[in-house]
Amino acid sequence: MRGHPDNGTIRVWDPLIRIGHWVLVAGFATAYLTEGEPEWLHTYAGYAIAATVALRVLWGLAGPRRARFSDFVTGPGRVFAYLRDLATGRAERHVGHSPAGGAMTVALLAMLALTAVSGMGTLAAEEGRGPLAGIVAHAPEASNGAGHDADEIRGEHGETEAGEAWEEVHEVAANATLLLVLLHLGGVIWASVAHRENLARAMVTGRKRA
Repeated sequence: MRGHPDNGTIRVWDPLIRIGHWVLVAGFATAYLTEGEPEWLHTYAGYAIAATVALRVLWGLAGPRRARFSDFVTGPGRVFAYLRDLATGRAERHVGHSPAGGAMTVALLAMLALTAVSGMGTLAAEEGRGPLAGIVAHAPEASNGAGHDADEIRGEHGETEAGEAWEEVHEVAANATLLLVLLHLGGVIWASVAHRENLARAMVTGRKRA
């Protein structure tokens, strides 16, 4: 980390961390608010999330110090101790992620991954498209004059149920991710006030107080 001679700050977050963070913000907001309409926008927002999460995991293993999981992933004891101290105004300031921030980072990455994968599973099961199309069984459309409509054919093979199951997981995961996002925002505001430091701005500039 290198200090900035003008304002006594140090570089903490590298460009990949910062860009990836805001791509996830924009991608999740787009995917959640569109609710599948238009489908192409919802789908590509999901792909952006999946690719960014995968890159972040790799960066967490091979990136610079503050990006690595080994720098901020701790046991639950340290997480709860930090939250307790934060509530009483005695929490230690961390240059990188705090124990609670690290736990939230892992939780968000895991839930975003589940949301993206279940979305791709839904697309594959219902329309036979996407990266999982060759893995997830797709319900074929009924041909004209076959005597059964598409829903009946899908029901015979259990594929409608599979599509509905993927969709249900996707919806639950998306709502759970939203809850984590709200908790994350609350935690950022709380920690920013407690440590007298704008953590959101640090994720834009990459710099924090030395």
